[in-house]
Amino acid sequence: MSRITLLQENIQDLREKLIHHPIYQQVKTPLQFQTFMEHHIFAVWDFMSLLKGLQQQLTCVSTPWIPVGSPNTRYLINEIVVGEESDVDEEGNRLSHFELYLKSMEKAGADVGKIAFFLDVLKQTSSVEQALQAANVPEGVKQFVLNTFSAIESGKAHVMAAVFTFGREDLIPEMFLSIVNSFHPDQLASFSTFKYYLERHIEVDGGHHSHLALSMTEELCGDNEERWSEAEEATRLALQARIQLWDTTLAAL
Repeated sequence: MSRITLLQENIQDLREKLIHHPIYQQVKTPLQFQTFMEHHIFAVWDFMSLLKGLQQQLTCVSTPWIPVGSPNTRYLINEIVVGEESDVDEEGNRLSHFELYLKSMEKAGADVGKIAFFLDVLKQTSSVEQALQAANVPEGVKQFVLNTFSAIESGKAHVMAAVFTFGREDLIPEMFLSIVNSFHPDQLASFSTFKYYLERHIEVDGGHHSHLALSMTEELCGDNEERWSEAEEATRLALQARIQLWDTTLAAL
């Protein structure tokens, strides 16, 4: 059994809890989707932060340029960055997946005030914790973001890669896409950008990028048992934080 297969088996208990979380049975109406999006946008944002943290660890992003790490991991992370940070919307305009999600929220009538205020405070203070506090972000959302930044601040690329690879919700877009598709045509028009986001998530994140991320994690951990152990521990913490995020969101519904 490969080491990465063993890690996947060891976290299966938490993945099962996440996949079968009751939130998926509760988010059914446009209003409930608005509430969901107002919470989930913070996970979309910190996913981008984790991505850029990995790029900083695995490539040279300063001048003068010097080669950093292995060319293979440089390729893997840079290809993921291009897709996540510079994708296209349904009209062919370039934007990040975070900006696409924000656009979908605005079109769906969800409140973007909290995430906008959070980003404004973050620009002024450069403190994620202070910005979360100032924006009065729900506790489960706050702890999810802080857990992600704990991985980023560890400075350990293998830990960040494991959280990036295994700490996301693989099957969720398919579940939500089927619900959105069941909306009345008048309602579906408001969620057309969100539907497109889900379709892109399935196509890009759930397919090609997930394979790249697995390869990146496997290469960074290598034959080092301590790294694999740290990767597994960080992944379990990330999945527990995701479950807490869903608990908080479910309560808000």
